[in-house]
Amino acid sequence: TKSDSDFVRVSLADTPRRGVLSHASILTLTSNPGRTSPVKRGKWILENVLGTPPPEPPSGVPELEETKTAAANASLREQMEMHRADPSCAACHRVMDQLGFGLEQFNAVGEFRTMDGKARIDSSGELPGGRRFGGGRELSEMLGETEVEAFAKTVTQRLMTFALGRELSPT
Repeated sequence: TKSDSDFVRVSLADTPRRGVLSHASILTLTSNPGRTSPVKRGKWILENVLGTPPPEPPSGVPELEETKTAAANASLREQMEMHRADPSCAACHRVMDQLGFGLEQFNAVGEFRTMDGKARIDSSGELPGGRRFGGGRELSEMLGETEVEAFAKTVTQRLMTFALGRELSPT
């Protein structure tokens, strides 16, 4: 007989959620207290899924809140585009922001949302090589098809670090 504590298979076929990228704990971890953060989300994917952390930002680069906005009512995406206009910022943000924008359908605590006020949430993006996606579900599926080796290597290294209680080094 089944008890209340038995695992139950749940289909995600009709939901926007796919794997760890759309898990509420990850989405909350990679957000700011009052809003989402495509930069933090993209950086998390680069570091923890693909194993390719971006370089440290150049000194003197202001945070997004400190930069000029395109207009008083500019969207987060528009503000990020202005930030990427600086060539020293664009090098890292070109990929990182696109990955993060793919998860914009999820709010700061991981709830799925379709509307942000009256504006439609744009969670589309394009990765190098012209690979386009229209949201978190497509992004997860794309990475699941093309980045299997990078993901397996990254997870293995993270598990080894956890098991040893320290990071790996050449010595």
